[in-house]
Amino acid sequence: MDSHPAPAPGPASDDGLSLRERKKRQTRQRISDVATRLFAARGFDKVTVAEVAEAAGVSAMTVFNHFARKEDLYLDRIPEALALFSTAVRERRPGETAAAPVRRLFLELAEARHPLGGLGDTFPAFWRVILDSPALRARVREGIEELEGALAQAVAETTGARPGDPVPRLTAALTVTAYRTVCATTMSRLLAGERADDAALGHRALIGTTFDALEAALRALCGPDLAPGTP
Repeated sequence: MDSHPAPAPGPASDDGLSLRERKKRQTRQRISDVATRLFAARGFDKVTVAEVAEAAGVSAMTVFNHFARKEDLYLDRIPEALALFSTAVRERRPGETAAAPVRRLFLELAEARHPLGGLGDTFPAFWRVILDSPALRARVREGIEELEGALAQAVAETTGARPGDPVPRLTAALTVTAYRTVCATTMSRLLAGERADDAALGHRALIGTTFDALEAALRALCGPDLAPGTP
């Protein structure tokens, strides 16, 4: 996803990686950036993996060594989203709901104009490619399910929930729905032609009101017997 150069918190950093790992990450990013430009110019369904490989100066096998499927060339932030949000939930402060660290992370990403922050002037062009491709839309839905699963696992691990307890899954679903709703609302404004700087204040305000309501709901749901953030 070639949408904004702002550094991301967490896994996006190269700090502590070996030279080999840094080179692998750079190759992965180059392949994704080339693919993004080709998909944006011609449409996702009209570009082959072989064409991406040739343009990136690698073999098709190298492409698949870094990306399990073609859709992940464009939606390459899904693994980063899983890592960032689940880590935030696992490392939340004692007594916090799962929504509290997600809110903080969401605001941080938006402020940095990170692709996962839901706010950026390049986002409309990126999302138009997704909206034009059934395959990409299906992969987005799968990514949402993966994110819900990662958050549910993080909640279960940090609250001592028993197997089969529905609260971690429900907590994750509500949290991801809040995140998606804010992103979709702001994206509608951006797709209509509004600049990101002009939408920023409303975006932050919507994060606040949405997550205020979510946190109240989660506290009512969890109650004193399952206090999030208290392993």
